[in-house]
Amino acid sequence: MCQGVLIFAIAFVLVDIAFLYQKSVKLSAKRMLPQLLSLGDENFIHIHIENHSNLDLRLKIIDELPEQLQERNFTINAELKPQAEEQFHYIITPIVRGEYFFKNINIYASTFLGLVTRRFTIKAHKKAPVYPSVLQMKKYAFRAFSRQTHEHGIKKLRRLGHSYEFDQIKNYVKGDDYRSINWKATGKKSELMVNHYEDEKSQSIYCIIDKSRSMKMPFNGLSLLDHSINSALVMSNIALLKDDKAGLITFSDKLGSTLKAEKSNKQLRAILEALYKEKERKTDANYELMFYAVRKLISSRSLLMFYTNFESIYSLERVLPVLRKINRHHLLVVIFFVNTEILKMAEKECKTLEDIYHQTIARNFIEEKYKMVNELKKFGIHSILTKPEDLNVNTINKYLELKSRGMI
Repeated sequence: MCQGVLIFAIAFVLVDIAFLYQKSVKLSAKRMLPQLLSLGDENFIHIHIENHSNLDLRLKIIDELPEQLQERNFTINAELKPQAEEQFHYIITPIVRGEYFFKNINIYASTFLGLVTRRFTIKAHKKAPVYPSVLQMKKYAFRAFSRQTHEHGIKKLRRLGHSYEFDQIKNYVKGDDYRSINWKATGKKSELMVNHYEDEKSQSIYCIIDKSRSMKMPFNGLSLLDHSINSALVMSNIALLKDDKAGLITFSDKLGSTLKAEKSNKQLRAILEALYKEKERKTDANYELMFYAVRKLISSRSLLMFYTNFESIYSLERVLPVLRKINRHHLLVVIFFVNTEILKMAEKECKTLEDIYHQTIARNFIEEKYKMVNELKKFGIHSILTKPEDLNVNTINKYLELKSRGMI
C-alpha cells in the first residue's frame, strides 16, 4: 500500500517536472524605475512580467533590492495565465541619499500541482540615485500657488506694507491699507479705490544649512540634516517660482557647498546636485566660518533661512553674537527643531515617581526651546521652532509672511 502511494507521488512529481521544465516554458521580466528616487518619500517601483508558455503559473517574485533598504523578506505572490502579461508594483521609502543598486529579479514558478518549483533569474542590474525629495518640492510648489492652500496649512497672507512695484487700481475691500487709497480714482468712480502693489521681485533668498553633529539626530527615519535638505530644495523652488533668486551655503567645521543666488533655469538643478552630495560631519559647527562665507558671498541685503539645531540655551548664547552680526546686514530666520520624543515624554501619563521625574525634565527641555525663541526675538532675529514633519509648511509660511510684509 505504502509503496503504491510512493510510486503514485513520484509519478506526479515527474509529470510536474515534465510540464514545468519543457523548453516552451519561458518568462520575461523587466523592472521600471523612476529617473530619480525621492528621499523620505514613497517611491513606486514597477515589475512587468510576461508568461510565454501555455501553462497557468503560480509565481513568487523576489526582487534583489539595494542594501541601503535592509529588506530581507521581500516577495510578491501572483498568478499568471497562459500567454498573459501583468504589471506588479511595490513601494520603497529611501532614508539615505546616494546611489541605490538594484540587482536581479528572481521568479519562482510552479504549476497547479505545486510539487516542483522552477527558478527563473532575470538579469536586471540598474542604478537609481536617491536625491532630496523632488516629490515634496513639486507638492509644496503646487500648494503655495493654489487657491486652496489654506486647506493644506500654507497661508495666503495680505500684504501689510508696500514694495516698489505698482500693480493696479482696485475697489477698496475691508482690510486694505487706507493709506493706499487713490483719491483721484475715487473721485472719478464715486467709490473708494486703492492702489495695489506686486511683491518686489528678484530678491535674494539663501538657504544656509548646518551639517555638524547636532544635525545627525534622527526623526521619522531621516536625520535633521536630511529634513533640512528636503526643505531647502522646496524653499529654493518656491523662491524661483516667485521670481526671486535662490542660493545655498552649507557648513560645519569646514565650508561645504556655496551657490550664489541666481534665478536662471539651471539654478534649481545646481542646488539639487549640491544638496545630493552633502553629508553630516562628526564635528561641531564653526559659526565664524559661516559669518565669513556670508560676508564673502552675499553682497546685498538678502533673506537667510538658517537651518540648525540648538539643544540648550547655552549653545545658542555662544552663537548669538555671530547671528546678531549677520542680522545687521540681512534678514535672518533661524530654523530649529522640537524634539518630538521629549514632547511625547512630557505628555505621557505618569504612573510612578520615576515617570514624574522624567516628565519634569522633559518639560524643562521644551520650556528651554521657547526661551531660545524669545532670546532671538529680543535681538530682532526671526525664528521658526518646528517639528520635523511640519518643517516645509512652517518655512514656506514664514517666507510668504515676510514677503507680504515687504520686509525683503
